[in-house]
Amino acid sequence: MRPQELIDLISEGESTTLEFKRQATTPTKIAKEISAFANTKGGYLLVGIDDDGTIVGVKSEKSEVDLIESACEFNITPPIEPEIEIVNVHNSEIVVAYIHQSKTKPHSMVSDDNPKAKGKKRAYIRVGEKSVISSPEMYRLMGYQNPDSQPVRLILGDKEQRLLAYLEKYERITINEFSRLVNISRRRAERLMIRLVRAGVVQIHNDANYDYFSLA
Repeated sequence: MRPQELIDLISEGESTTLEFKRQATTPTKIAKEISAFANTKGGYLLVGIDDDGTIVGVKSEKSEVDLIESACEFNITPPIEPEIEIVNVHNSEIVVAYIHQSKTKPHSMVSDDNPKAKGKKRAYIRVGEKSVISSPEMYRLMGYQNPDSQPVRLILGDKEQRLLAYLEKYERITINEFSRLVNISRRRAERLMIRLVRAGVVQIHNDANYDYFSLA
């Protein structure tokens, strides 16, 4: 990447596909951002940039690169291979790590700083400028988005028809609302909704607080 290309990229500000870090503090925190990119649309992690877009540079490119590579190999499963380069901008070295959208989703955290996460699979996704924990529905859907996934066969029964009628009127629904609407367990409602998403009938929307669904 040429210096001017990087400057133009920084000027866009943080987004679903762009994250700034002044420095790579710990493998766990970096793994969170990297796995979220891989689980969503891919994106750039820029180390040596303040949150407001100020170019500060890094003290040791090798240390930052080693930490990123360690996070990708040991803190994420399955591991991720980033594309890393060093770009000099205004006499400051910036570590540019590009993460491709993965074909082996979901990528989970091997370890997490949150004590409540011990022993649990936690996968992150990008929602706007943030990396957030995926919902159970999104976690399962990510696995079905891989190229080798089998196509889904779907028959629209009474429950599905009632869902579609509800969405035509109210435009959005959550799993809990769907469960109450057709009087089934949340687990069964989740399975039905995932099949509908995979079939392209409805689509999932990621929110920082919860997921909801609408007609595709």
